[in-house]
Amino acid sequence: MRDLQKRLEALEVDVCHQQKMLDTLNDELVKQWKVIDRLVQENKELKGALGSNIKPLSEETPPPHY
Repeated sequence: MRDLQKRLEALEVDVCHQQKMLDTLNDELVKQWKVIDRLVQENKELKGALGSNIKPLSEETPPPHY
């Protein structure tokens, strides 16, 4: 019976460690998504700012070395 108690305690400790690890990973994932969202927004803003200055490839003149 004592062996069963030790095994149960070991399982409880393992579950606690895994829960802490999952919480930590979730926090990091949330931080990364916030960074991704910010970068996507910045990318859209940059595209909008440059959009009127970029010609289609068919209208571009070839560089002088051609």
